[in-house]
Amino acid sequence: MKALVYNGPKLLSYCDVNEPRSGQDNVLIKIEAVGICGSDMHAYLGHDERRPAPLILGHEAAGIICGGARDGERVTINPLVSCGNCSACTTGRENICPDRQIISMPPREGAFAQYVTMPERNLVNVPTEYSLDKAALVEPLAVGWHTAKLATNAIDAKMEKKALVIGGGAIGLATALALKAMGITELTISEFNPLRRKYLLEHIDAKIVEKTENSFPIVIDAVGFASTRAVASQLVSPGGVIAHVGLGDNTNGLDVRRMTLQEITFIGTYTYTAQDFKDTAEALFAGRLGTLDWIEKRPLSEGESSFQDLLRNKVAAPKIVLEPWQ
Repeated sequence: MKALVYNGPKLLSYCDVNEPRSGQDNVLIKIEAVGICGSDMHAYLGHDERRPAPLILGHEAAGIICGGARDGERVTINPLVSCGNCSACTTGRENICPDRQIISMPPREGAFAQYVTMPERNLVNVPTEYSLDKAALVEPLAVGWHTAKLATNAIDAKMEKKALVIGGGAIGLATALALKAMGITELTISEFNPLRRKYLLEHIDAKIVEKTENSFPIVIDAVGFASTRAVASQLVSPGGVIAHVGLGDNTNGLDVRRMTLQEITFIGTYTYTAQDFKDTAEALFAGRLGTLDWIEKRPLSEGESSFQDLLRNKVAAPKIVLEPWQ
């Protein structure tokens, strides 16, 4: 089969590799669409030791089951495989299972390929009329859903229903859409890239700015650098919440003194639970998360140039979706 293989920092090759085989709990899925995630970019740059070369990256995927009792079913893939037995799993917090695995990290190859195998329990059916290109976005949307759920649950119900999302990429946008679905009526997205800012203004019903000096009960850091944490610390209202979902770097930025004196809640948020993933899919297919007309589709064979374009900030759309069979 054809796959896009990470061979080292800034090195990708579109080549033939062995096709995976189904077995035990794993079923074979023909990948029809797979999104490029920020974590894929971290790996591409050599910044993620969890993803050593050579490796097939990619974990935001949808496709068709090949073989078995569910042959031909259209599905979106929850790429997070948990043990099912630990205290985290048995209490519905599979995302922090100490033995969790995810496709695109050893020992599981990713979905920048024509086929991948996954446990059947990780597959959610996609309605016949729904585009698999958009169904591949359930994964990043679930990250946003989980973040929005934690943030809205953490603030006092009497606080203003307004939020700031720092970062207008796929995760920031996903969180904004989820916040809106959960009753946040005033949304501001801060995005530094003028090309993306223009794109968001044309596609998203929210206030799109480069920066703001207003304060917000909810601030989402969907970038995760020291500079964006500093902005979040500055702009969150007293008694508000910062939800940190970006993984840009891991030092500095937070004003801990202000957070302490003004009782600001900080929440680290990672991926999603199995229930979050199902709830996101249900909301998406019901139209509660918008039309998702902010993706750019490209063939998997153009994967290397797509990464280069993303690195150079030449992509306006928040998400590139690669199609392995084009």
